[in-house]
Amino acid sequence: MTKRFRSGQVAVDGVELLVPRGAVFGFLGPNGSGKTTTIRMLLGLVAPTSGAVELLGDAMPGRAADVLPRVGALVEGPAFHPYLSGRANLARLDSVDATADPRTARARADTALERVGLGAAADKRFRQYSLGMKQRLGLAAALLQPRELLVLDEPTNGLDPQGTREVRTLVRELASDGTTVLLSSHLLAEIEQACSHVGIMSRGRLLRQGPIAEVGAGGVSTVRVSATPSTVVLAAQVLERMGLTGVLVGGADVTAELGDAAAEDVTAALVRSGVAVRGLAVTRPNLEDTFVALTGEGFDVAR
Repeated sequence: MTKRFRSGQVAVDGVELLVPRGAVFGFLGPNGSGKTTTIRMLLGLVAPTSGAVELLGDAMPGRAADVLPRVGALVEGPAFHPYLSGRANLARLDSVDATADPRTARARADTALERVGLGAAADKRFRQYSLGMKQRLGLAAALLQPRELLVLDEPTNGLDPQGTREVRTLVRELASDGTTVLLSSHLLAEIEQACSHVGIMSRGRLLRQGPIAEVGAGGVSTVRVSATPSTVVLAAQVLERMGLTGVLVGGADVTAELGDAAAEDVTAALVRSGVAVRGLAVTRPNLEDTFVALTGEGFDVAR
């Protein structure tokens, strides 16, 4: 998909997003990277300039009437009637759902409110809700009916650490029940702790996607060898002979890119060559390292 606005700005540039069924897919990137625009195109809220969208196997927006009742979404913060209570707001949303049984409307609303921790505030007017409570009510609205897919855009915005943990637990529970979750966030810790898959966005482009372990391992591992001063140069020569690249000597340490070499093979080669090895450590890239390497920029790694 590509989305170009009238100003000429390309908000989403040729994104090919694949969210596997049953996954908790973390859609990761800084604010302004194109995540929300991508989500709005997925849900049929805006049309792509070019490209095509399939949601749950059906074309969007052509099949929206069939698809969207199977999708729960929280996008760009919830919008509710300020003078109605949380329960009354949910009741209004539920009443326009043609698939909902009106006889069980109250039970659905109460269950959704309890699930997001708003049971005690169900009769409080929305305008009196804090930002975190408003986010919780938006989640409750998305959970009124069982969903095959749940799309959450920055769901922990405004939540305290306890609320963030509760949302994380809720996401895991939903996934264990078979719901596919697309979770958009600029917070690395949130993605790492909740998701099975990840896609990294930057400046409107999808840089990498896949299982989180594979994406996080996509960078370069490095090895650091500590040796006696008399054998540190020899250690560097051994690493170069093994085909390791980026070999650098600093004091009594030698660092290099490990590549496909196994750490135990490096250790054995050093010892056979007479290097007095004092220590050897391998640093493997994580999701943060991969993001910075791909984009050249950092982002929020914790709340």
